[in-house]
Amino acid sequence: MDLFSAIFLGALQGITEWLPVSSSAHLALAQHYLGISAPVSFDIMLHLGTLIAVSVYFRKEIAEIMERRDARYLALIAVALIPTAIIGFAFKDSFEAMFSRMPMIAAALLITGAFLFIAEKLSREGRKLGFVPAFVIGVAQGIAVAPGISRSGATIGTGMLLGIKREEAAKFSFLLAIPAVLGASALEGVKAFSFAGIGTAEIIAGTAAAAIVGYFSIGLMLDFLRKGRLYVFSAYCVLLAFAILLFGAA
Repeated sequence: MDLFSAIFLGALQGITEWLPVSSSAHLALAQHYLGISAPVSFDIMLHLGTLIAVSVYFRKEIAEIMERRDARYLALIAVALIPTAIIGFAFKDSFEAMFSRMPMIAAALLITGAFLFIAEKLSREGRKLGFVPAFVIGVAQGIAVAPGISRSGATIGTGMLLGIKREEAAKFSFLLAIPAVLGASALEGVKAFSFAGIGTAEIIAGTAAAAIVGYFSIGLMLDFLRKGRLYVFSAYCVLLAFAILLFGAA
């Protein structure tokens, strides 16, 4: 992998990790159609970059939770992680098989597009984030392991449908990503952590690109969310899905 490809994949990961368009689908599509081959360890580093971005963006909120020793909020995150882990383990092989099947990714993107439209249309506010909503959001996050199902879209949209305020649903979704992605990356890293075929400069550049672009994509997502414009991402996912089906897997 050359430096340009590393930066491109990093930037792609950065913007699609937090926008509701599925980063896993975009990375799979980029590697399939552009012929870019990246080891699992490089994908892990890109996820590390986006985790740096969300940790920096929500540094005040994280500090407040830790300073107040907010056991309730930490418990909500723990409750949400339970179904995420169960679904992730139970369907791991099926989800991994989807990465090389473009029509299945297209189908998942159609589901994401439809779900975003429904969430924007039927969203309501008035319910506090409790343990039952947190568990349901965790289920949505588990399903989003499938490439094409957006993690941010699934978790934020589910929160909106459950009556959670948009900003609160987004905050919970982004903070929930930190332990979820760290856990998944740790498991993958134990099995296949090798940087064979990629240099140090490419690793640093890709990770930095993911972190920098990811930071700004969080703000972009929150802005679209406040303005009630999830329709934009809904349309994008549908159009991308039809483009995949039109051009085929070749």
